[in-house]
Amino acid sequence: MLYALLALAGVGIGLLGSLLGIGGGIFMVPLLLLSGLVGTAQEATGTSIVGVLATGISGSIGYFLRRQIPWRTSLTIIPGALGGSYLGAFLAGRLSSGALALAFGFFLLYPATVLLLGKEPKELVKRGGRKDLSPYLGILVGVLAGTANSLFGIGGGVIMVPALLWLGFPVVQAVAASLFVMIPTAALSTALHALAGRTHWDLALPLMAGIFLGGQAGPALAVRLPQRTLRRLFSLVLFYSAANMIRRGLGY
Repeated sequence: MLYALLALAGVGIGLLGSLLGIGGGIFMVPLLLLSGLVGTAQEATGTSIVGVLATGISGSIGYFLRRQIPWRTSLTIIPGALGGSYLGAFLAGRLSSGALALAFGFFLLYPATVLLLGKEPKELVKRGGRKDLSPYLGILVGVLAGTANSLFGIGGGVIMVPALLWLGFPVVQAVAASLFVMIPTAALSTALHALAGRTHWDLALPLMAGIFLGGQAGPALAVRLPQRTLRRLFSLVLFYSAANMIRRGLGY
C-alpha cells in the first residue's frame, strides 16, 4: 500500500516537475520527512534526488518528442551547472548562509512578481525570440543555477527558467532546457548520495515509477496551456522558494 501511494504521489510530482521545469525536490523532501519515512534531511535529499533524475529524463523525452528542447543552449549550460554544483558545496562550509539565504529569497520575489503578472519574454528584454545563448552567458546561467542548487538545495530550475525567460526564450523552451540540464547534474548528485549511503532505494523506486508516468503528461499539457498561465504557475514555485529562503535566513 505504501509503495502504491508513493507511486501515485510520484505521478503528481512528475507532472508538476515536467510542466514547470523543476525537479520536484521541493515536494519530495517534505513528503519524506513529514511522513516519517526517512529520519534525516540528508536521507530525504538523497532519496528525492533519484526522483529529480527521473523528472529530468521523463520530461526531456516528452519535450524532445515535441521538438521543444533548445539543444545548443542546453549543452552550453551543462558545464557551468556541474561546476556550480561543486562551487556550492565548497561555499556551503565557508559562508554564513543565513544572510545569503535572506538576500537570495528577497531577490527571488522580483522574478516571481514579474511572472505572476504574466509578462511576455519580449517585455523583459528588448529583443525576444532568442534561440541560442553565447557560451559565456550559458556558462554563467549554469554556474548560478548549479551553485544555488548545491548551496541552498532549491533546485536549479528556480534560477534557470527565469534566467532564460529574461534572456528572451519562450517559457516552454526554458522549461525544456531546465529539465535536460537536470539530467547530468541530478545523475552526479544521485551517485554521490548513493555512495554515501543516503538513498532509500525502496522508497525511491516507486517514486521514480510514478514520476516517469507523470513526467510524460507535463510536456503534453505545457504545449497546450496559454503561456501566460504557465508563467503564472511557475511564479507560485518562485514565491514558495523565496518564502523558504527568507524563513531560513531569519532562522525560523
